[in-house]
Amino acid sequence: MDATKKPYDVDAQAQAAEAFAKAAAIMARLRGPDGCPWDQEQTFDSIKRHTLEETYEVFDAIERRAWPELKDELGDLLLQVLFYAQMARDAGYFTIQDVAEALSAKLLRRHPHVFGEAVASDADAVVTTWEAVKKQEKKDRAEQPMSLLSDVPRAMPALLEAQKLGSRAAKVGFDWPDASGLFAKLDEEIAELMVEVEAHKREQVEEEFGDLMFTAVNLGRHLKVDPEGALRAANAKFRRRFAAMEAEAGGSEALESKDVEELEALWRAAKDQEKERRAGA
Repeated sequence: MDATKKPYDVDAQAQAAEAFAKAAAIMARLRGPDGCPWDQEQTFDSIKRHTLEETYEVFDAIERRAWPELKDELGDLLLQVLFYAQMARDAGYFTIQDVAEALSAKLLRRHPHVFGEAVASDADAVVTTWEAVKKQEKKDRAEQPMSLLSDVPRAMPALLEAQKLGSRAAKVGFDWPDASGLFAKLDEEIAELMVEVEAHKREQVEEEFGDLMFTAVNLGRHLKVDPEGALRAANAKFRRRFAAMEAEAGGSEALESKDVEELEALWRAAKDQEKERRAGA
């Protein structure tokens, strides 16, 4: 298929291109000689933490279905891309145009079922095609990694890294046949953790706890559950129920006067109320 055949509103795309160019020009001005002192002194390393924060704010807006906020958060995330690209241009590495053109070329290469003659009947077939093209790209660049795991970045959230490591190892058959084996592995890891806890061995406790989490992430992979999303949902649920406890008790200060049994009763009540609301929805 000819990639120039555009099944979308050409005018809307032109407006988007104009808006993008305007944002890039503003970023260039901020980094320029007559720009913003704060923006001028930033480096690739100094804004990394902002990139991570903005990414999680995007996640939060999506999970809350806060669509107007998502628009703003995506803008903040786009700012990070423009910032890195402008710093790269300042240093003579590449430009935002190079970034966009490289992305377009990659999307065309990795979607031969859309822009070529390949056929992909479902999402799994698409992933298979994507990985095959990606592997060929590495061969073409003569960038054969020392290990199958070499191109899994270490500087990513640990849950995501664990998920990717497990997925890569599974490609060569190093994996549990199904989720049942992982349930047994969880029991094994819990038992090993308890041994180290009882022995008061701090380093070993941390190591075994890490093993337990790694196993839990792989269980999520087998169950087709995103561990990051599941944990964030659990965090949100804890926030809701704790807020209900505070409301029932008359405020956070009132909770401090409660004993363990009273706190547990408030938690159970909050949990039951949430279940009732869900059942009635």
